[in-house]
Amino acid sequence: MLSFTETARCGGARAGEVCTPRGSFVTPAFMPVGTRAAVRTLTSADLEDLGAAVVLANTYHLMLRPGAELVAERGGLHRFMDWSGHILTDSGGYQVMSLEPKLDDEGATFRSTYDGSTHTLTPELAVEVQALLGSDIAMVLDVCPPLPSPRPVIEAAVDRTAAWAARARAAYLSLSPPGQVQFGIVQGGVEVDLRRASAVRTLEIGFDGYAIGGLSVGEERHERQEPLAAVTEMLPTDRPRYLMGVGDPLSIIEAVGVGVDMFDCVLPTRLARHGTVLTSEGRLNLTNARFARDDGPLDPALVNDPAGRWSRAYLRHLLMVGETAATRILTLHNLAWVFHLMEATRRAIAESRFEAHAAAIRAVWER
Repeated sequence: MLSFTETARCGGARAGEVCTPRGSFVTPAFMPVGTRAAVRTLTSADLEDLGAAVVLANTYHLMLRPGAELVAERGGLHRFMDWSGHILTDSGGYQVMSLEPKLDDEGATFRSTYDGSTHTLTPELAVEVQALLGSDIAMVLDVCPPLPSPRPVIEAAVDRTAAWAARARAAYLSLSPPGQVQFGIVQGGVEVDLRRASAVRTLEIGFDGYAIGGLSVGEERHERQEPLAAVTEMLPTDRPRYLMGVGDPLSIIEAVGVGVDMFDCVLPTRLARHGTVLTSEGRLNLTNARFARDDGPLDPALVNDPAGRWSRAYLRHLLMVGETAATRILTLHNLAWVFHLMEATRRAIAESRFEAHAAAIRAVWER
């Protein structure tokens, strides 16, 4: 039900089109994170205006509040959110790391962050919940250890992720959720040999697309490039490749350079809520006093900026007095900026000048 067509290539970087039963979207693509079926401070209409193609929602949170059955009764996530674009649901694997649940071969047992109740998430239950949610792309349940972790911990995560992936695939094929495709996840920390071993085991099971998980979880940026490249060169060229949880401009551009197609991260929206904006000059923290009398726009280089009508001085004022309009406006700006980066990256690949484009990004973001 899913296909990937490569439309351009420049070195290791590629542009393409992902087609699903819902429609298609172009890559490289960035997916805003709407953990609880909404991107913080924004509406579905805002996302449409920004040109978002795919939004990420979280299985763990939605199975607890409001509950997958309630969402299914409302017609699934698309109808619930009034969103006609694609939705990718994470399986809850990141929560396996961040909430430190009890892990065994059966699944992950944790306490709800909402009411303290105890729940066990299994590979099969993650499939069932995502089927009820009705997302377009469902992720398998994986084990995502923080970095740095001892090698035996990474090895155990690789083994359990592979075992859970096989069970998740069998459950998915048995259930056959209409219109939904499933991605497998490669783990392995920053160990190249473990990454390759995990990729082999994931490929042997066979999925509609492939994700690289367990990076950007505590390691240095320079540590992830070699294991990332080792994985992408093993993944099929006719399947999309998704790097989970990575969203800073430099890491995105380096991952595109080794063939990654899809990204998600809370970084642009989280930065906005704390008064930091992404610009062609790098990050700007608007709470800095130097912006109090700055009448310029957030980024003069960003055409059609949804925040372009307001000055840095005005937006700083809103932040300093706690007006919630500030975080909404800055969130719109940061996502528009990232979408512009992805569009410029796709164009650079198509025009065979990706290396020059990447060098320009590094010149700003490595400072």
